[in-house]
Parts: sequence; C-alpha cells; structure tokens
Amino acid sequence: MSKNVVITGANRGIGLAFAQGFKDLGFNVYAICRQSSDKLAALSVNVITGVDVATASGITAMVNGLRGIHIDILVCNAGILRDESLFDLNISSIREQFEVNALAPLLIVNTLQDQLSHGSKVAMITSRMGSIADNGSGGRYGYRMSKAALNAAAMSLSIDLAERHIAVGIYHPGYVQTDMVNHNGDISATESAGRLIKLINKLDLSQTGVFKHANGQVLPW
Repeated sequence: MSKNVVITGANRGIGLAFAQGFKDLGFNVYAICRQSSDKLAALSVNVITGVDVATASGITAMVNGLRGIHIDILVCNAGILRDESLFDLNISSIREQFEVNALAPLLIVNTLQDQLSHGSKVAMITSRMGSIADNGSGGRYGYRMSKAALNAAAMSLSIDLAERHIAVGIYHPGYVQTDMVNHNGDISATESAGRLIKLINKLDLSQTGVFKHANGQVLPW
C-alpha cells in the first residue's frame, strides 16, 4: 500500500520538487499551499489550497483537507526570508518570520500529531543560518533567529515523539536556486529535494533530532 506524504509550501521551489520526487517514488502526495501553481497542478497530486500556515483559518483548511488521512511523512517546508540589518531593523518582518518559520511548523505538528503513528517521520526544513556556531557574517536577524527557534522546537519534538517511535529530521537544504534567493543558489531545487528525500527515507530513531545538511554533513547548533 502506498504511503502518504504531506508537504507544506508545495507550490514552488523545494516544496514542488519534494512533491515531484515523492510522487516518482510512489507516495500519495498531499501538497499544502496558499494557492496552487501550474507546475503543481500538472503533477496530478492531492493539492490542498487556502493554507497560510501562519493563520488559524489556514490551519483549519489544512486539517479539513487532511481529515482521515494517516501521515507517514510530514515535511514542514513552508518558510519566508526577509532581510534586516542592525541599521535597518524591521521588527514587523522579524515577527512575521517567527510566525511562519518557527511557530507554524510547531503548530502543524501539534495539530496533526494524532494522524502520525509508530514509524511516521517529521522533516523540518530549516537552514544552517539558524546555526549560532556557524554564523560568520551577521545580519538577517529575523531569518537567523526564527530558524534557530525552529531548530530548538524540532529538537524538543524529537524527544517528545520518540516514545511514539516517530523520528524527526532537521535539514538544511543547501543554497538552493529558488525565488527566495532570486535563483542565486548553487544547487537546483530538484537536486536538493532528491538528497533530502534520501535522508528522510533513511531516517529512524537513531538519527532523530540530528541537524543535517542535505549532503549528509552534521551541522553545528
């Protein structure tokens, strides 16, 4: 029987590549997004629209779209990137990034936890910019802080879900050529998602709570 994978932020970029990659492996794909795209529609997967993960109405739309679905893999991929510096500090954009990048993934897992069971997996798509030890360039306050918060939440989830035999992967996708970085990355979304899917498929409790690069390297906190 085919397994079910739920992917947030699935209408473009890495999320879209995840949807394609998991479909190619025979998964039933549930693609979560605010609005679909021509490329996502062309995949002929289960698309659930109207989901802004940072809003109560968006979470409700997600729950309604996934009602009765057992989740084998939950990929929390939706995220946003804004740019703040010490000399141009926008607290509103920092709060927005916390809502989308850190609080929403935690709420999603909390809301869908009854649809996870023994052997299910949760993949948090974070960033090495959330690493405190690896910060050598400063700036990007909201993105760095929100991804560090996501890493902390994911680590706690890995502990809390272990007794139910649910593993949590914490993944940096690489510097990916997406709209988020004006396609200036050094790896395509397809290649990044392919690497991450391999890591997720190998994920078990022996690797739960480990912060990894898509290339398999363990990253510092």
